[in-house]
Amino acid sequence: MIAKSPNRRSFLTILSALPGFGALIPASAAAAPGSSEARDVIAELGVRRIINAAGTYTALTASLMPPEVFAAMQVASRQYVPLNELHDAVGARIAQRLECEAALVSAGCASALSLATAACVAGDDRDKIRQLPDTHNLKNEVIVQASHRNGYDHAIRNAGVQIIEVETAQELERAVNHRTAMMAYFNFATPNGKIAHEEFVALAKKHGIPTLIDAAADVPPVDNLFRFTKMGFDLVAFSGGKGMCGPQSAGLLLGRKDLIEAARRNDSPNSDSLCRTNKVNKEELIGMLVALELFLDRDHEAVWKDWETRCSRIAAAVADIKTVKTETFVPEIANAVPHLRIEWDEKAVGMTPVEASEKMRQGQPSIEVRPGAREVLEIGVWMLDPGEDEIVARRLREVLSQA
Repeated sequence: MIAKSPNRRSFLTILSALPGFGALIPASAAAAPGSSEARDVIAELGVRRIINAAGTYTALTASLMPPEVFAAMQVASRQYVPLNELHDAVGARIAQRLECEAALVSAGCASALSLATAACVAGDDRDKIRQLPDTHNLKNEVIVQASHRNGYDHAIRNAGVQIIEVETAQELERAVNHRTAMMAYFNFATPNGKIAHEEFVALAKKHGIPTLIDAAADVPPVDNLFRFTKMGFDLVAFSGGKGMCGPQSAGLLLGRKDLIEAARRNDSPNSDSLCRTNKVNKEELIGMLVALELFLDRDHEAVWKDWETRCSRIAAAVADIKTVKTETFVPEIANAVPHLRIEWDEKAVGMTPVEASEKMRQGQPSIEVRPGAREVLEIGVWMLDPGEDEIVARRLREVLSQA
């Protein structure tokens, strides 16, 4: 079933069932005397708690970790280990499960992009690693399709490289030279580019240039965890805190063993390295591994049907409101899961979709819907806790009816 957030009592019950867990809890972490519940610091601070009918957006804290992930991270937090040994063990387990040469847990997908670039520019040469982001006398150009340029490629530029824009396969071949360190592809921009995955990889292999693909928000479908490495991309980057429901501060970098090993040399805990700031501690390593295992092993068909049912339930709640039309849709790339699109005659309802979105946000409870759409209202159901689809349906009906 869908990973869901436990209530406090069920979460504490799960933790207390772990061998030796009770003895590991420090007094400072215990609930207040006479209280059976854990401390809710978010409530103490007065920060707005939202219902996430938007999706796995970083600014909305993306996803909620399953209780099994919390429990494993809590146990790990009370043990000391050699961090590099844990990195090795977790990476080996992930690579085995994902049928790729090697893997590492990064500090989010953006970190994976920086690590991949550093690996292609400096490799595992200690002097070159220390030199970054100064790329003087190093390979320092990364080829990207002009239509793929976006704010996330800043993580690539962090390594001190220059982005070389191309549009066609012919331009790409002319752009390759002795300074070319890497070719980067952003999966969400696929429909906008003139060079598709297979041709991009083939051109890179022809010239002996390593390739990186950013597939941050492209899980689900689960097949994408295997698809791009098998397609021939040398490095593949994913966000860990989106569809896989791992720690929000974690990501995955998969691919060629030599490049993953080089990425590790450019990463924390190694000092004097480009990504020393991108620390991943034992809790995120363990949490990401457990989240991945849970994601791979769940019944994806049943989860998909549940998402469709949620869309139908919300659609039914507004079906009799004059001029309102709804449809379930699946984005082509990124967050490719069932969403609900709602549109209406603004004059008949007396409200625009933007105004409706703001009323949903300002109401009680506060509900965030999918950002970006202005002519329609879009709802993402896959990050809702069980039962929250009914709350969204009721509030949406109230907003549109009262308008």
